[in-house]
Amino acid sequence: MDLFTALADPRRRHILSALLDGEATVTALVSDLHLSQPSVSKHLRVLREQQLVSQRIDGQRRWYRVNPEVLQELDDWLQPFRHRWSNRLDALGDHLDAGAQRRYKKGDHK
Repeated sequence: MDLFTALADPRRRHILSALLDGEATVTALVSDLHLSQPSVSKHLRVLREQQLVSQRIDGQRRWYRVNPEVLQELDDWLQPFRHRWSNRLDALGDHLDAGAQRRYKKGDHK
């Protein structure tokens, strides 16, 4: 499994979102996300394998947290794509605005 496959599952994205506020145990995630304990554990294993989360063991509890470095690497990789789409969306907006102005000048503004 690769990073994108791991992020494709909405439950794993929900887990990452829940961990943005800080560390949490499996029990807390089960309660917050209304998923079964085996399901949360399975998804955390996948996220750990992709280094999206790390764990800290404290006695009987395992605390999970987001690994911001991996997410930063992903964000850095996505930046050129965001820039390209932003430029295209801006160009589309300009095109639509120009078309609306032409129709208005022609009197097609009922």
